[in-house]
Amino acid sequence: MTPGERERGRDAAPARTAVPVALTIAGSDSGGGAGIQADLKTFEAFAVFGTTAITAVTAQNTRGVFAVAVLEPSMIRAQIRAVYEDLAPRAAKTGMLANAAGVGAVAGALRETGLAPVVVDPVMVASSGDRLLDEDAVETLRERLLPLAAILTPNVPEAELLLGRTLSSVEALREAAPALAELGPAAVLLKGGHLPGPEIVDVAWDGRELREFRAPRIDTRHTHGTGCTLSAAIAAGLARGADRWTAIEMAIDYTRRAIASAPGLGSGHGPLAHRVPVEPR
Repeated sequence: MTPGERERGRDAAPARTAVPVALTIAGSDSGGGAGIQADLKTFEAFAVFGTTAITAVTAQNTRGVFAVAVLEPSMIRAQIRAVYEDLAPRAAKTGMLANAAGVGAVAGALRETGLAPVVVDPVMVASSGDRLLDEDAVETLRERLLPLAAILTPNVPEAELLLGRTLSSVEALREAAPALAELGPAAVLLKGGHLPGPEIVDVAWDGRELREFRAPRIDTRHTHGTGCTLSAAIAAGLARGADRWTAIEMAIDYTRRAIASAPGLGSGHGPLAHRVPVEPR
């Protein structure tokens, strides 16, 4: 599917409702800070009606992931089709897909329905360090899901796994963003929060233009669900009709303020404050 097909895909959906609808395809976080729960809270903040296709159920809190139950691929596909055929989501995002079968089920359902645009957050490892995607699923992700992405949103460790090389500087991120786009996504937002330093630099590439988003680092341990929140915010912006760059800018701003306003829950990596207002662009 070409970038143009991804843009036209939303026209193939059933008739839209007046209220924008978005779909999150991800795992459930019992602690409420990441995954499906963070995505729905983010959609609500953006005044977007949230729908879900759950890929896995996790037993987790701010300290770690203690158990995972992965849903059958047929159930994942059935959820996506059920939402698509009746509620006509204007955008979707993917998060935790757990294994190669889950990745394949999601990619297959997205191709079958033509649901687009899709924001792909290649969730591989939780903030606690727990693995959320089987190692043998990375190649399936590269081959089957990344070509369907309107925007890919990896952090540094995820980008390193996808590219097979170390990224240790902002200059390396500038080179990596176009390289990630060569794997198929129409655009890439490479998040630089894992690099050291007082400033966070995110690098975005859309095939024509490279942009950097810079902000002072917030000194906090309350960052659980940051990637989920950011990708959900981008999907919500797209569902509301924002263009790619506006959706990215709104999402970065919203996520930053959600981190700064974190409620201070838990003894590990705490959740964000998803009820912060969305600033228009």
